[in-house]
Amino acid sequence: MLLASIAIIIGMGLLVWSADKFVMGASGIAKNFQVPPMIIGLTIVSLCTSLPEMLVALLAALDGNNNLGIGNAVGSNIANIGLVLGITALIAPLAVQSKVLKREFPVLLLIMLLALVLMLDGALSVWDGVVLAVGLLLLVLWLLRLGLKERDAVLEAEFSDVIPENTDMKTSVMWFLIGLIVLLASSKLVVWGAVEVAVMLGVSDLVIGLTIVAIGTSLPELVASVVSVLKNEAELAIGNVIGSNMFNILAVLSMPALFAPGSFDMATLTRDLPIMFIFTAALFIVAYGFKREGRITRVEGGVLLSGYMGYLYLLYLQA
Repeated sequence: MLLASIAIIIGMGLLVWSADKFVMGASGIAKNFQVPPMIIGLTIVSLCTSLPEMLVALLAALDGNNNLGIGNAVGSNIANIGLVLGITALIAPLAVQSKVLKREFPVLLLIMLLALVLMLDGALSVWDGVVLAVGLLLLVLWLLRLGLKERDAVLEAEFSDVIPENTDMKTSVMWFLIGLIVLLASSKLVVWGAVEVAVMLGVSDLVIGLTIVAIGTSLPELVASVVSVLKNEAELAIGNVIGSNMFNILAVLSMPALFAPGSFDMATLTRDLPIMFIFTAALFIVAYGFKREGRITRVEGGVLLSGYMGYLYLLYLQA
């Protein structure tokens, strides 16, 4: 138990570090190829921040464990809103002014509905994985088109701040490769430790994926969001979460479907997916603002965080 817990802690720490280096390397490579900051931010940065979840889900699926990957995907989406945005809004209120971000909310909802439809039969098939993979490709193409067609001054300025300016190609490639190698190794460490803890505690792999693994793989989003808000870049903090949640469903959920197809724990359908929709609906309400400026206040951040703590308590009671 102690060894498995240490493996999880070390693995999570390495995941956060390597994810940051991987994003820096990938962004630097794109920057050296003269890719606009808007496109780098909307595609590369968002996709790379979901890479820890993708690798954990892939390695778990290759071990024949689809519940861990599914729990990681759904749990990370819940954690991104309740934990990441909750804590970030407590530090400083988050204003939502970008038209690009407001356009991404409905797309996120459509992607969630797609996942729900695919999972209603209680199983994820290879064809479900193909549908999710095609959806991922379409999402990337749409984001590329959005980045080329429109110029959002707020987001473009904030993306420029997080993309390395003076990193040469050699250094960018070095960090890209180091980040990828450490990501793979740390993901394997996390999966091993999580499975061992689940067996020793007598809880399901789904619950471990929803809690320990989901929180750990959401740490890059938490770090990125807190740093962004401390730099008065609230748009980037919210954009990280929305982009990550879209990629979590399409990219992360496709891993167990493609590599470990079959039935999954029905608690995912009856408990976790509805809660994910509730948290996303709450984010819609506070972000759009309706008759007022879209804004996540400290009070609303506290409500999101309290809701997430309540969700963890529910899992504890049922486990």
